[in-house]
Amino acid sequence: MRTLLLLILCSFALCAQRSGGPINPRQPDHPSGLTYSKQISRIFQAKCEICHREGDIAPFALKDYQTASLWAEDIKRVVDDGIMPPWKPVAGHGDFKNSFALTADERQAIIKWVSAGAPEGDPADAPAPLPDRGEWPLGSPDQIMSMVQDFIPPRGRDIYRCFVMPESFDETKYVSAVDVLPGNRKIVHHVILFLDTKGESVNLEGKDGQPGYDCFGGPNITLSINFSLGGWAPGQRSQFLPDGIGMELPKGARIVMQVHYYPAAGTGPDKTRLGLYFNKTAIQQRLFIVPVINTSFNIPAGAESYDVDANFRVLPMLDAKAIWVYPHMHLLGRQINARLEKADGTVQPLIYENDWDFNWQGSYTYAEPVPIKAGDNVHVTCTFNNSDSNPKNPNNPLVDVGWGERTTDEMCIGFFGVTLDYEKLLPLANRPKQ
Repeated sequence: MRTLLLLILCSFALCAQRSGGPINPRQPDHPSGLTYSKQISRIFQAKCEICHREGDIAPFALKDYQTASLWAEDIKRVVDDGIMPPWKPVAGHGDFKNSFALTADERQAIIKWVSAGAPEGDPADAPAPLPDRGEWPLGSPDQIMSMVQDFIPPRGRDIYRCFVMPESFDETKYVSAVDVLPGNRKIVHHVILFLDTKGESVNLEGKDGQPGYDCFGGPNITLSINFSLGGWAPGQRSQFLPDGIGMELPKGARIVMQVHYYPAAGTGPDKTRLGLYFNKTAIQQRLFIVPVINTSFNIPAGAESYDVDANFRVLPMLDAKAIWVYPHMHLLGRQINARLEKADGTVQPLIYENDWDFNWQGSYTYAEPVPIKAGDNVHVTCTFNNSDSNPKNPNNPLVDVGWGERTTDEMCIGFFGVTLDYEKLLPLANRPKQ
């Protein structure tokens, strides 16, 4: 009888294991105390769910233990290799807000947790889920604008198409953040938002019988000093500007959305949208976008490490503060390094990316605005690999590559969002009501 009872108990345990149902639904803690519920879920919420959420750029949403355990081995591999999360600035070369880089302790915790079998622990220890922000990561915009109709670019070549937003503004507005939702992520290469303050774009829209108008090389309109509201590139995470700072959207202006399509592998309809978040507090300073740029260079075929430099020397009376920085290159880019060479001879790092990836770009907001004085030089160095050792090199056979708008061309730019110190003394009209 005792032997029969043992056989029954063993058979029950074996069936439970084969069916995937544990005898005890609570997995034991790892000896270090690491479980999904206690520690790992909190790391994922703080550093991963910015992208790993429903409808965003990541291939799955890290919203629960079931998903995390299913992808556990893949998570361990990309975390151990430093691929994820894709925070590109190197530590010590600028101090930025909202970093989603893993600390050394967080990285080791994830690796040890997966190695221990990815134990769940007690679900009661898990934090509350993050609130559902919908399709817009910053929450619902104050105003959503969209292309009037779908556009299908021809396959196989770079297409720059400008779309005039149908709305204009009957009063000056100030914008704290802009987000862009590509309608077709497979073919949208990047987006730049230009401001048309003279009404010229309306006369260009739809003249060739298609939505928008061709705008390779630029939007074909007169641009003022506050020519842009920024843009979007793969991997970008939008952020709000600090209180009191806004991008000016002048009365009567229209937004012209330049979309760069690269439908090399296939095409399809796109209807990209943008969301505007208006300032809710009084504006003290406007944000201006300043490109530090070099358009005259030639990267020789076969060069594995070729440097291109761009410089911008600050003129008298134009002391400023850098609020954010946005580095930009194309597929040959490997490193980009921006620093502030001060008039007194000292050098301050502004950003350094030592493993450039075109698919993970964005603007990075400084923890504290960086003072830039008259006589200072902003120096950007772009390092390119135009050899066979670069797996992302689009050219076969290899060719010399210079500046250009095509994906197979290159760029060397550091965009800086800056405020001008003198403007704090000037009252800005049409401030938002308190």
